[in-house]
Amino acid sequence: MQFVTREQWGARAPKSDFTYIDSTQGVKVHYEGTEVPSGLAAPDQHGRCPGRMRDLQASHQANTTEGYIDIAYSAVVCPHGTVFEGRGAHHLQAANGPGLNRQHYSVCAMLGDEGLTEPTDAQLNGIRDAIDWLRSAGNAGVEIRGHRDGYATSCPGEPLYRWVQASAPRPGGTDPTPAPAPSPVQGYPTWPGRYLRNYCEGSDVRTWQQRMAERGWRITVDGEYGPQSERICRAFQADKQLDQDGVVGPATWAAAWTTPIT
Repeated sequence: MQFVTREQWGARAPKSDFTYIDSTQGVKVHYEGTEVPSGLAAPDQHGRCPGRMRDLQASHQANTTEGYIDIAYSAVVCPHGTVFEGRGAHHLQAANGPGLNRQHYSVCAMLGDEGLTEPTDAQLNGIRDAIDWLRSAGNAGVEIRGHRDGYATSCPGEPLYRWVQASAPRPGGTDPTPAPAPSPVQGYPTWPGRYLRNYCEGSDVRTWQQRMAERGWRITVDGEYGPQSERICRAFQADKQLDQDGVVGPATWAAAWTTPIT
């Protein structure tokens, strides 16, 4: 997952503190609903997306009718598949409608009713990445719904809503959607927000390797995800009846801390 934090995209501070929520039933998918330039999807235009996030936040904070304290969405996904942190996990979002905001997180696609109206494959994968992140980091449930489900609106537009109704599959089926992560337990470290696979390295890799060593797997704890880590990951996934792709996604990460040691 390509993930951009609030700090990285230059978010302003919220007007007041976010409201904490422990969990939701799932995630609702949105679109911007106004014109989005069709050229934004061009490969060389990705540099414009952080600025669009700042514009979205500014417009929401200036909305005196709704009284938003910040950008309304939990996350926003650009046409290039990057997930931009909005209000984030465990924070009450404000996009779903009165009486509905505690039930689901919200993920908005940078799509509109004019200009860019069709989601790209990268964007659909990014929306699934955002949903997986909210399941892992925010204890979101399994539901994936459109904004219009339970609320009178055309959002998220016909193309995106058809995809939601089809159970929001990843394009091409080449990257299976991880199973929903178990609920966090005390001491459970948050999934780092990227899929750990061959040639990854970093403190998040080391954290996972250390946990696998603690579970009794003979693994080198060096912060480098190589063939040995992939082999052990596949074996662990088989043992826990997870998708055996050798990649540490939200479900595999969670299982390292929340499933019995066998």
